[in-house]
Amino acid sequence: MSAPIALGVLYVHSAPPALCPHVEWAVAGIVGAPVSLPWSGQSAAPGALRAELSWQAHPGTAGAIASALAGWNRLRFEVTEDSSPGCDGVRHCYTPDLGLFTAVTGANGDIMISENRLRSVMLMAERGGATASLEDELGRLLGTAWDNELEPFRRAADGAPVRWLNATG
Repeated sequence: MSAPIALGVLYVHSAPPALCPHVEWAVAGIVGAPVSLPWSGQSAAPGALRAELSWQAHPGTAGAIASALAGWNRLRFEVTEDSSPGCDGVRHCYTPDLGLFTAVTGANGDIMISENRLRSVMLMAERGGATASLEDELGRLLGTAWDNELEPFRRAADGAPVRWLNATG
């Protein structure tokens, strides 16, 4: 049995109350430990609830959580995973309107865009093959639309409690 070495945070920005137990069950199935999130009202979406969970588990856990929760109607979330030996940090964002966004993150939380992705966008713009401006394409790579949609939910969570979960096994 290897020790968990990845740290991350699940931010459920808004969820209908009926969906909350299903979120807990899904996350518990991934981390291998019981999960009971500290749900509270989400002022940015009256009637919805929000919660945060800091976790420690195996690398790749953020992706597994994002995959399990993505596509759930009326759920907004972010899940991050700090870099660990041999693994880059990552951030996954999901909204019902935009779907899933995933990006590699640096130690300070900045989104890191690979050289090949930047070259591809620049080449399309140079050849006139881009359907959007260079600025729009860079915004897509940075997840600007997701940040714009999630920011009111993030602000509404200021001062909210955070719980820690250590995975077993």
